[in-house]
Amino acid sequence: EQPPGVEPKARHFPYRNRIIAGLSLGTVVVEAAPKSGSLITARLATEFGREVMAVPGSPLDPRAQGCNLLIREGATLVQSVDDILEAIRPIDARAVRSPPGSWVGPPPEDASDTDRRAITGLLGPVPVPVDELIRQAGLSPAVVQTVLLELELGGRLERHAGGKASLR
Repeated sequence: EQPPGVEPKARHFPYRNRIIAGLSLGTVVVEAAPKSGSLITARLATEFGREVMAVPGSPLDPRAQGCNLLIREGATLVQSVDDILEAIRPIDARAVRSPPGSWVGPPPEDASDTDRRAITGLLGPVPVPVDELIRQAGLSPAVVQTVLLELELGGRLERHAGGKASLR
């Protein structure tokens, strides 16, 4: 997502991790505090239909709260590498064997200020299904998801169960 030579910055990680979550067969979260960026990556993996797995930890350790929450919400509990292999085994073997670069998707769409205003105008304190936002805004899912991610990273958006979002 960043041009070559750009120094890595923490605020860029969620954008990079969005790509990683989409390209991977699954995401394993080993340690995550309640506000961890790892939880954003896990949510993105879920939205992309990827397997989400988590290593449990002590309920007294704040660094384990995110993993324990993911498990409570349905992530696969990981105690060994066998758990990971079992979770991703149903994946179509042909997809795993595809040569690198055999499919190149369209470039990511940039969101304009007009797009951002349109989406923000459709949001409020009541959770709205993301699919409904896409339909009402008349924008591509990629643009809507980009704007929602920007709002979430800025602390202005809250995600809810069932693929819903609201303004904070």
